[in-house]
Amino acid sequence: MDSMPKQYTPEVKSRAVSYVMDRMDRYKSVYAACAEMAPKLNVGKETLRRWVLQAQVDAGDRTGPSSGELAEIKALKSKVKDLEEANEILKQSAIF
Repeated sequence: MDSMPKQYTPEVKSRAVSYVMDRMDRYKSVYAACAEMAPKLNVGKETLRRWVLQAQVDAGDRTGPSSGELAEIKALKSKVKDLEEANEILKQSAIF
């Protein structure tokens, strides 16, 4: 098994999500739809399921943080980590 995750272009993700969304009425769940359609699209079923769920959140059809909010959270976590590390360095230098 490959340890590196595959990288998909935004266009591939978008087309795969559209493909699933257009056919969702045929399935009892997102999981069932993705489990059947993922092999046809050459995408992992869990990867496809996460894409579809995120697309549903972004469209307002499902609750949760949007892609934009997730990006902002990631950026803020990174900034907090940087500030905490800088603060620790300043504390250590103040001891001397």
